[in-house]
Order: sequence, then structure tokens, then C-alpha cells
Amino acid sequence: VQLQASGGGLVQAGGSLRLSCAASGTIFGIYTMGWYRQAPGKRRELVATVSRGGTTHYADSVQGRFTISRDNAKNTVVLQMNSLKPEDTAVYYCNADVLSTPFSEQNYWGKGTLVTVSS
Repeated sequence: VQLQASGGGLVQAGGSLRLSCAASGTIFGIYTMGWYRQAPGKRRELVATVSRGGTTHYADSVQGRFTISRDNAKNTVVLQMNSLKPEDTAVYYCNADVLSTPFSEQNYWGKGTLVTVSS
């Protein structure tokens, strides 16, 4: 199973970016999908998650600015980021709990995508 993220880049403060992540490989189902981020010199932190049924959870720092969504048929998850701030600058990682066999669930990480917000 591979998670391929895209959509990072450079944006001015107040702008928007949309991150996408697609899971591929042998997949029998995907439970929680989410986005995490790691800023320079800091620990990786949760940004947002979405369950298979659509229940979402956000970090307080992004609540009201970011929206996470998923397409179960396409095994994709999207993070719409609005009103970006310089402190949102980080490498963003896609994460998913995947049933890679009918009886085996594993957690996967995608390669990060860099988001840079200039002031």
C-alpha cells in the first residue's frame, strides 16, 4: 500500500492550498484517514482526521480554517486549507489505517509535502 500526497507549495498568508492524498495497492478497506504536520525543530502533530463514516476531528490550531474530506470509492483524502498563517508552515503527511488483507489492519504514512506560508 502506498499513500501519494500532492498539493503543497508556497502561498502568502491569508491564502489557500488544497492537499490531496491517494491510497493505492491491495486495499480491502480504509478506516481513519488523516493529515499530520511537522514544522522545523518540532514534533509531528495531528492536523485533522476523518473516519470512514465521515466523522472529523481537528487540531485546535486549524479548527475553522481547514476542512478534511474523503472519497471512500477513490481511497482519497483531501485537506482544504484556508486563511493560512506562517505558523502553518510545515511538511504535511498523509496517514491511513488500511486493511491490506481481509484480516490485517496496518497504519501507513505517505511521503510529506511541503507547505510554506510567507508573511
